[in-house]
Amino acid sequence: MLLIFPFVYFSLYGLLKRAPITLAKHWWHFVLPGGYFLTQIPFYLAPLAVKYNAYLGAYFPELPTLEVTESFNYSYHIIKDIFDWLILLSISFYTLVSLKLVRDERSKNVSNKIKGKSGKYRFSRNSAVVLLLLLVFIFIIFYSYDDDGGDHYIVFFQTIIAFSTTYLIMSESRFFEKSWIADKYETLGNSKRDIEFAEIQNYVERENYFLSQEASLHDLASLLQAHPNQISKIINLQNESNFNDYINQKRVKLATTRLTDTAFSHLTIEAIGTSVGFKSKSAFYNAFKKHTGTSPSAFTKQVSPKL
Repeated sequence: MLLIFPFVYFSLYGLLKRAPITLAKHWWHFVLPGGYFLTQIPFYLAPLAVKYNAYLGAYFPELPTLEVTESFNYSYHIIKDIFDWLILLSISFYTLVSLKLVRDERSKNVSNKIKGKSGKYRFSRNSAVVLLLLLVFIFIIFYSYDDDGGDHYIVFFQTIIAFSTTYLIMSESRFFEKSWIADKYETLGNSKRDIEFAEIQNYVERENYFLSQEASLHDLASLLQAHPNQISKIINLQNESNFNDYINQKRVKLATTRLTDTAFSHLTIEAIGTSVGFKSKSAFYNAFKKHTGTSPSAFTKQVSPKL
């Protein structure tokens, strides 16, 4: 059980940091479970009677026990007696560091001006919250039961978490699709250089790149000296949209401002669409309705009825 919480943390760390988990860097996470395992070796090698008596003592203390030789060494009980506290210590620590991971990810999104919450952020946040709930639940169980009588409640809670997590992962997974996402990005090994979403975001906004009707994934990649697939992947992960939607979001945002700005009142709706980078009226209307839920003309009437 002491290994569950480190591996939950590793999952969140790998998901948010997108960094490998190496023994050289993360060895200290295994000190507590490893040390506990070593202290319990005498119990693992003990006669069956010892294990049987331990089971009865935990769940059926009223039943008679088997005889064990007096020479048997019960020194492993020193750690066994504080096992509950080790569990609480472990889950408390990994709940805190998991919440810190989520907080750091949120701060990064805010600093990079990423709107909305990505799927990986929501999944990580919810996982950290579940860890916190598990901490409270385990504390209540340990407080309510002097022996191992409440273990079945903990197992039941963990089973629910396992099945729920599996369902969420599989429901969002593309594992069973004919085309796996890795195929799309298999050429990333030939990437010219590493690039971050913040760099893409800053360039697109600083240079008003989205206003160009010739804006394209390959053109932006050439300007940033990066691989098109790499830029596409980063936008997919960070903005949860493809390149065209990413550009159109910025165009529509500017269009909503110009539609109600008196400085642009001399322009038709179609002309405003052209001014923010759309090549045609239909493309402007489709993108505007997709990202705002209404048409440009209806939006104008709602916000500025007199215009």
